[in-house]
Amino acid sequence: MALLAQIFALLAGLFHVVVFVMESVLFERPRVYHGVFGATAEDVKPMRVWAFNIGFYNLFLAIGAIVGVILWWAGNDVAGRTLLVFTMAAMFLAGCVLFLSDRLGLRTGGSITGPLGQAIPPLIALIALAFS
Repeated sequence: MALLAQIFALLAGLFHVVVFVMESVLFERPRVYHGVFGATAEDVKPMRVWAFNIGFYNLFLAIGAIVGVILWWAGNDVAGRTLLVFTMAAMFLAGCVLFLSDRLGLRTGGSITGPLGQAIPPLIALIALAFS
């Protein structure tokens, strides 16, 4: 179960790195702002600061997941697992909020892919952590 937790924590971290790149680096590209986030060209300028900032939140969570796994591999089980529980819980809960915001009509795009990608890998990691 420990290996499963680590694999899904790394997958969750990778997902958040990809989201960071889309939000903080590539957001002004039509394939990203419209194709991924459902925004219009008129939305880009007012959303740019928001997207840049949120992208870094995702990057910091990804770093937490990766460092947690590295600490665990290095033999510092308590620090690694603690960091993973925190980052996986934050990722999972953020995915739940994203799903809820879709259902409430607060977000454009409304695809289930984002909430599932954000919530399911960390949930699997949390469950595996609980049994490892």
